[in-house]
Amino acid sequence: MPVNLTAPDPASLLPVAGVRLGIASAGIKKPGKRDLTLIELAPGTQVAGVFTQNRFCAAPVTLCKQHLAHDTIRALVINTGNANAGTGEEGLSRARQTCEAVAQLMGCAAENVLPFSTGVILEPLPADKILTALPAAQADLASAHWSEAAHAIMTTDIVAKGASRQAQVGGKTITVTGIAKGSGMIHPNMATMLGYVATDAAIAPSLMQQLVKEVADVSFNCVTVDGDTSTNDSFILIATGQAGNATIADPAGADYAALKAAVSAVSIELAQAMARDGEGATKFITVQIEGGRDHAECKQIAYAIARSPLIKTAFFASDPNLGRILAAIGYAGVSDLDVNTLQVYLGDVLVAEKGGRAASYTEAQGAAVMKEADITVRVALNRGDVSATVWTCDFSYDYVKINAEYRT
Repeated sequence: MPVNLTAPDPASLLPVAGVRLGIASAGIKKPGKRDLTLIELAPGTQVAGVFTQNRFCAAPVTLCKQHLAHDTIRALVINTGNANAGTGEEGLSRARQTCEAVAQLMGCAAENVLPFSTGVILEPLPADKILTALPAAQADLASAHWSEAAHAIMTTDIVAKGASRQAQVGGKTITVTGIAKGSGMIHPNMATMLGYVATDAAIAPSLMQQLVKEVADVSFNCVTVDGDTSTNDSFILIATGQAGNATIADPAGADYAALKAAVSAVSIELAQAMARDGEGATKFITVQIEGGRDHAECKQIAYAIARSPLIKTAFFASDPNLGRILAAIGYAGVSDLDVNTLQVYLGDVLVAEKGGRAASYTEAQGAAVMKEADITVRVALNRGDVSATVWTCDFSYDYVKINAEYRT
């Protein structure tokens, strides 16, 4: 079951002026499942995104990158049950067909539509089912349907993921609301995940890509469930400009900082929810690396700990076999790391220092922390002032079961 995670109250997901969402059942994988989401954007909306770095990226990812080169995006269409990845030219053709159908309904060009898919890889996209269901999704469009959309984009997720924040920007109240899906095939460099965050703030188009990349780097690029980077990862930032604030044009200004803080808060909550809802998860684990020389080495060590199957299975068993953490630090690839100067903590318990077990540490202390549902691993490198944080979960028997039975 998800670790200290429940679905958000639908009323807590605040409407964003200029965004409407509609949900329908296309029956892509299971008859009757609400598996199709249409998002309508008001004219003048700014959109930016970051995507998977998997070289076998899905057809919709390829089209999204192409379509974002145009100035206008008017709609997003999202299907679950089929990833449309590993489908070659036919996959691109079917994704284009979906965009064309949405464009006809919405009165725009196909290039103004962004398509997204998630589900089974190497299977043809049943575009005919999507096209049949699109009118129902359009008829369902409403500004308050964020919760319904959060449920519709789920695959192996147990809990729908959504969050909202409001902030003061330029004397105006701006709203930020986001939804995401993902609980397996999650790893940094776009950790299968889909994330959509919208705001009514006005921001210069030239700053949108910078903002979405900066936010991704402190949120979705800091979560790993199983070390597998998906073919379909996409994080999309939407800014409708309808809050009435003066357009944010200075990346060093207070308004940009306030907007970034609000968007980051929503995105971090969504990213952490993915680890809490990781496939088969029973523990939520925060890995904090501090005192590093640079961000890269902190992330290297954090990832080595967070994605280690040996460490993750030890957490599942509540077994303080903490030498596995030392081994991961050692093989992380920081060649000049002096292990004699660092400290390793499990929660507030000092486990290792001076190259070995801390004199004060007892196995009973470690066992007590390992039984908790929320656990922090902290490594003080003591060689600089840079830090990094990664979120992950344990590996349980259910992780194997879920993925062994994924297509059934």
